[in-house]
Parts: sequence; structure tokens; C-alpha cells
Amino acid sequence: MVDQSYLRLYHAPRTRSLRVRWLLEEMKLPYTLESVAFAQRPAGDEAYADIHPLRKVPALADKGRVMFESVAIMQYIMGRYGPTDLDVKPDEADYDLFLQWLHFGESGMIMPVTLLLAHTVLLPEKARSDVIARSAKADTVKALALLAEHGLKGREFLAGDRFTAADISVGYMLFLLKIIKQMDDAPEAVKAYFARLTARPTWIAASAVEESPV
Repeated sequence: MVDQSYLRLYHAPRTRSLRVRWLLEEMKLPYTLESVAFAQRPAGDEAYADIHPLRKVPALADKGRVMFESVAIMQYIMGRYGPTDLDVKPDEADYDLFLQWLHFGESGMIMPVTLLLAHTVLLPEKARSDVIARSAKADTVKALALLAEHGLKGREFLAGDRFTAADISVGYMLFLLKIIKQMDDAPEAVKAYFARLTARPTWIAASAVEESPV
């Protein structure tokens, strides 16, 4: 059996490390949580550069090996410490949908959501662009419509007729939209989906101190 006691997650509230923490809670794996100061950029201190050369979060250390891409970390944990129902296997009918939405949560949503975040909340007001904010909002609306129509129509979750890591990936992006108050005009199917995700005890445990404003 693989020793799970070495799992060490470098984490900051409201960052992508929340995905990994949520997955670890779902899988009931023991792990050590290392808080990384995120108020300044780059994150952490000089010593943290030995863990993540770009000084971002997350990072996961496992017996001397380190990973720092949140979706890749989730795939690694499921593969190494599974089997788990959070994964959808190649011989399952929804394997394609699982991979699509697992990566859509990062590659498909990250640009509009982060631009919207930056130009409505994060950047100093003088550095914000209304043009960029409007464009990012329009692209975010399209992404949420795609999620409602092609991901959630007739489904409670995105793949495999169950909650999976794909829901964690996408759910994190919806969380970012919620905390910057950009979920009010989301499709009803998306809002109901997000309510289902955030009612899970594992989400509540993983995000216990995550709800303060960005």
C-alpha cells in the first residue's frame, strides 16, 4: 500500500489549491496543509521558491516529488491513491465528457474569469479597464451558457452520473465568480448545480475559511 502520510499541500485561500484540498477531503486522504502567504506577489517567501519556482499555489509534495498544476495534481492523486469514484475510467461511457469538463474548468474558463476578477476587483481602480471587463464578462456568460446547455442539461453532475473531479475543477471557477458577485445572472441550471456542489460536507470542510472577499 502506498504511504499517504507524505502528502503535503501548499495552500492559500481562494486559490486553485482549493481544488486539491477538496479532492483530498473527498478521498479522505491524510495530508498536511502548509499555508502560503498570498497577500503579496509572488506568494510565500524565498524558501517557498524551492517548492514552487514561480512562487504560486498550489504545490503538492509527495515523498520528495513536487507538482504544481492543480488539475494535474488531482489526476496524480486519483491515479496514485485510488481507485476512486471521483475518476471516470476509459472503459466508462462518459470518459470523454469527464476529460473535457475536467480541463474546461481550467483551460476553458480561466482566461475570462481571471480577467473579470482582475478588472473588477483585484487591480487598483486606475489600472482597471472597462473594455476588458465587459469583454471578459461576455466570454464568461458564454462559458456558463455552454456549461448549462452542454454539461448540465438532463444531468446533476458533469460526467459518469456522479460527482467527480470534473465537478471540482469547474466548481472552483464558479466559486471565484460567486465571491466577485458575478453569479447572479448565471443560468438557473448553473446556480442549482453550484448549490449542489457547495452543499457537500467535503466542500464545507475544504472551504471553511475561503469565503472572505478577494
